[in-house]
Amino acid sequence: MSKKHKVLTEVFDICRKRKNFIFHNALVKSISQKHGFGNPFDATKLDDTSKFPKVMLDNDYFLLHLGKGNHQFIKGIKTGFHVFEDIRKDDVLDWEYQKSILNEFDTSESNILSVASNQKIIHHFLYGDVQATSNVYFPRRTKASFVYNIGQVTIVADGLQMEIDLTMERNGFITVFEGKNKFPIDFAVYQIYHPFLYYHNLRINNQLHVKEINCCYILRKRVDSASVIRIYDYMFTNPLDMQSITFIKSTQYNLVHV
Repeated sequence: MSKKHKVLTEVFDICRKRKNFIFHNALVKSISQKHGFGNPFDATKLDDTSKFPKVMLDNDYFLLHLGKGNHQFIKGIKTGFHVFEDIRKDDVLDWEYQKSILNEFDTSESNILSVASNQKIIHHFLYGDVQATSNVYFPRRTKASFVYNIGQVTIVADGLQMEIDLTMERNGFITVFEGKNKFPIDFAVYQIYHPFLYYHNLRINNQLHVKEINCCYILRKRVDSASVIRIYDYMFTNPLDMQSITFIKSTQYNLVHV
């Protein structure tokens, strides 16, 4: 068992014994010191279920951030983590492009999104037109407070800090993006839901005139000397319920150097 898993296992056991599944970073820091885990802030970062300790998988719990250093174990992994859909054979495309000196230069999330944007892959996927113009807003961090549901569970988040990897807007239609440099089986829904809810609240409070908000997850994996990019499009049919995530479409782009 890794040190990170030892930390999470002990935190989970403490929460279970006291019958209160909300805990603070102070507890994580204390237990991290005990186990010699040098980065306590990383202990609560679980963006796919392959990173879960066994105790969470066995008891069917996932971890959610509440803001101001608070976190909560929530029952029902399937309500908080979504399995990526299989991509149909007809939705796999070869995408010709001329590689620039910075395309695929590193494996950062920002580079993944930059390649997909610079090569007009996002424009083709979202708008069906590589010549379409849109407004692009680069990664930003913001704080917000939310009250929402995950099925029958009410979540209260106060001063929650989130990072929005990328936002695009065209004619009042907003798309928020999350990017990862791998092909995981699933993902934490809150990664796209919290940015979605942030813009939704601005809309219902008449602070932004938004027609529609959707969410894209972009994955990249290196295959030989080129990249494969997968894009998944989602929406939330009930804006105040994270469990209402609904799949719209997906496409795989095999980058071909010319």
